[in-house]
Amino acid sequence: MKEIIIYLFLSISSTGMLAYTVHMFLGGVVSERTEHLAMGAAVVIWAGVIAFLWWDVLRRRRGQR
Repeated sequence: MKEIIIYLFLSISSTGMLAYTVHMFLGGVVSERTEHLAMGAAVVIWAGVIAFLWWDVLRRRRGQR
């Protein structure tokens, strides 16, 4: 249970930091709409990566039992 809370906290915080990083790189350089689209794309891709990592952890744990 403790690990789930840690994974959840880290996934949410890293997703927020990723969106803010994209904002800092693109803010003022491109239009606001393009910036939001880039932030959304980065967050969706990152959410997929996080989901794959969670799936891998669960798959490995089932194999240990």
